[in-house]
Amino acid sequence: MRKLAIGIAFAALIGAPAWAADMATKAPPPAPPPTPAYSWTGFYIGGNAGYGWKDPTVTFTPNDLNVFDVTCGGIFGSTCAPPASFGIQGGLGGFQAGYNWQPNQAWLVGLETDFDWSNIKGTGTSNFLISPGIFPPGTSNFVVNQNVEWFGTVRGRLGLTPTNRILLYGTAGFAYGRVNENVALNTVPGNTSLIGAFGFTCVAGSNCFLGNSSRTATGWTVGGGGEYALWQNVSLRAEFLYVNLGGGDTVRVTALNGGGLIPSSFSASFSALNFYLARGGVNWKF
Repeated sequence: MRKLAIGIAFAALIGAPAWAADMATKAPPPAPPPTPAYSWTGFYIGGNAGYGWKDPTVTFTPNDLNVFDVTCGGIFGSTCAPPASFGIQGGLGGFQAGYNWQPNQAWLVGLETDFDWSNIKGTGTSNFLISPGIFPPGTSNFVVNQNVEWFGTVRGRLGLTPTNRILLYGTAGFAYGRVNENVALNTVPGNTSLIGAFGFTCVAGSNCFLGNSSRTATGWTVGGGGEYALWQNVSLRAEFLYVNLGGGDTVRVTALNGGGLIPSSFSASFSALNFYLARGGVNWKF
């Protein structure tokens, strides 16, 4: 019994440190859950502002013998009106709305529509020599201007997401816009009057022929851009678009005072309406 008691005591002394060590050791806290990846899926609305530019050309053609004779007919050295080439440019601003669907973390597809008010406009001049009847020719000019009043697009988007919060995308779709065009033959060297089946009467120092057009043009657009998710619901974007609103318009520039059975006129033919734009914006995702 004495030996047994000594053995039990000895075993207790040996096991106590290990038991104490087990009591002192605590299990490590559980790891925090991983941060969920940012998702671009959902509806969004936002605003944008930017700048647009392009270089149109306008050509002029006499529509009857009277105006042909005093310009391209070369009476006393008169000349045809050369094309007017000029720049249109200006600011723009508006809003956009759309929906993105992100099937995985690598890419997404979306649909977007936007509408911008525009100050993209410009003025050009075509200088030439016009002959006022039997007198030597003098300098005259056509003044033309073009103004994109507003425009909008409806586009598809295909994007890549190199990181959770960065989106790079290409885009293409339908475009439309309101365009105003004006043409004036605003000076003549002297009082001019040619009467016939076609005719006109001009007074020196005043507009003699005028024409204008206001239309809604349609076409297409293509471009690309990038977007950064600043916060969970707010993203910043920058994009570049080429907008093509179809073939050019022809404006009939008619004599204010006909002087004959039918007023004389010129045709002012504008080149195809297209322009580039660069803009930035901010979106709110629901």
